[in-house]
Amino acid sequence: MKISTKGRYALRLMLDLAMYSEGGPVCLKDVARRQQISDKYLEQIIATLNKAGYVRSVRGAQGGYLLKKDPAEYTVGMILRLTEGDLAPVGCVGAEKEECVRKEGCVTIRIWQQINDAVNQVVDNITLADMLEWQAELSDQYSI
Repeated sequence: MKISTKGRYALRLMLDLAMYSEGGPVCLKDVARRQQISDKYLEQIIATLNKAGYVRSVRGAQGGYLLKKDPAEYTVGMILRLTEGDLAPVGCVGAEKEECVRKEGCVTIRIWQQINDAVNQVVDNITLADMLEWQAELSDQYSI
């Protein structure tokens, strides 16, 4: 499993909104500049996040985007599944598992299931609030 730029950038976008929205809506051009991501690509990603109800847009001169919920209510898994789909390493395990004619006699399915369980355990237990905390710790380390 490899996370695409869409998934990685969606995480960075959501983290940026969580970090900078205390003063009001965050302009996508500012996110693009801070994160060094094309604003056109961010527009595609924000549309997906908006449609899913993860963010809301505010129109006008002081407009931009805000998280709809508290950062603690968003998990990495939620964001990645929205942008990447099922995170399972193979088609025969995971939420969208395909029927496999070899399933009954397949030894390797145990491996794929354990990998899937491990990935889900990680991404479903890390929130944007955790990432904000890690970012603050990182900033403290480098502000000396």
